[in-house]
Amino acid sequence: MSLLQRLEKERRGQIEAGEIEKAKPPTVDDPYRELKIRVHREVIETLDLELQDKKEQLVLKGEQYVQRVEELINLIVDREAGSLPRAERQKITGEIMDEVVGLGPIEPLIRDPEVSEVMVNGPGQVFVERQGKLEKTEIIFRDEKHVLHIIDKIVSPLGRRIDESMPMVDARLPDGSRVNAIIPPLSLVGPVITIRKFAQDPLTIYDLIRFGTLTPQMATFLEACVKGRLNIIISGGTGSGKTSTLNVLSSFIPESERIVTIEDAAELQLHQEHLITLESRPPNIEGKGAITIRDLVRNTLRMRPERIIVGEVRSGEALDMLQAMNTGHDGSLTTGHANSPRDILSRLETMVLMAGMELPIRAIREQMASAFDLIVQQTRFRDGSRKITHLTEVVGMEGELVTLQNIFLYVTEGIDKRGKVKGHFKATGIKPKFMEKLAAAGIHVSDDLFLH
Repeated sequence: MSLLQRLEKERRGQIEAGEIEKAKPPTVDDPYRELKIRVHREVIETLDLELQDKKEQLVLKGEQYVQRVEELINLIVDREAGSLPRAERQKITGEIMDEVVGLGPIEPLIRDPEVSEVMVNGPGQVFVERQGKLEKTEIIFRDEKHVLHIIDKIVSPLGRRIDESMPMVDARLPDGSRVNAIIPPLSLVGPVITIRKFAQDPLTIYDLIRFGTLTPQMATFLEACVKGRLNIIISGGTGSGKTSTLNVLSSFIPESERIVTIEDAAELQLHQEHLITLESRPPNIEGKGAITIRDLVRNTLRMRPERIIVGEVRSGEALDMLQAMNTGHDGSLTTGHANSPRDILSRLETMVLMAGMELPIRAIREQMASAFDLIVQQTRFRDGSRKITHLTEVVGMEGELVTLQNIFLYVTEGIDKRGKVKGHFKATGIKPKFMEKLAAAGIHVSDDLFLH
């Protein structure tokens, strides 16, 4: 049936019940559903009774808690379904364990080291990202209540809530993974969960070289720029790997320097000793007590930082960041959403105006030109690969425009038979003007790096 025909049928109220049924989310065909719900309920009730019986209200934690839950599940499953084959009992036990101590159906995805992102699009659809590519899984939830239960498990320990009056929430899992949840009425497909997993072993510059994100020459250049205290912004689209690259660049900061990191959800994994990590705070249930990135940037300036690292600039904090860079806080690092080096400057202009200051555009551009030294542009291609496509120097002002010059580029040449992006990195042959600044800091870079 064509769209026009369907619209006409809807107008006349002639859609049949069978057609409406097709639009409903898939139901779970699970022969052991009732058994699992029954065992799950009994385990929770038993744990609650055990907690009440303890005079000192001692709470089992970590491994003790997991072992006790597993013990209870095995006892109840053996009693309720002892005749089932061993493999089936183990499968049921594992799924109930995930419900009690984990995140239900998506817990195996959280444990899978190859999965970098988990996306729950309502009860009937779960996608993951593996090696930069999206894949649909066979996992589905029982219903919307099941998804809401998992969201509640994530946000409740953090003192957050999600309901119709507050239908969006950002949170963090105990391992540091970033979680965003949004529910009806804002979401029309049911409760949606997006989990950006936290890398247990942070990437190194050698990993980025191995992945083909950049070349050894570009890596040497970036290391010199960080150690030489240049101000750097990493620009890119969603999922392009900006935070991973920021983490790698931050690792080049000398151990002796005092570093303050500012993030919405702490993701950076720095190993320097003199490190202060700050995290913004959303409003409480009454809508009060919010601490923004901008508040934290302002406070950081009173903390005698030698390096300021802002996970991402999105709003008025861009003005405070620019002012910090222009008043002696060299070596600052941040990221921003944009598709090209020129685009990130336009975005920064808009962000500065969001601070509410009536500044002339030329004044904003002059601040940007004197604040930033280097733009690192990162792109996620269709084949899932992530590459640094531009290392671009911010040269200064020419008339009303900020002038830029590319130092390194990634040049695409098409797609091969396997669907992989073909291309090559190249130096443009231009030697950056900030080389004198690096030399003054005792950082010497060979001119051979810039040979075309």
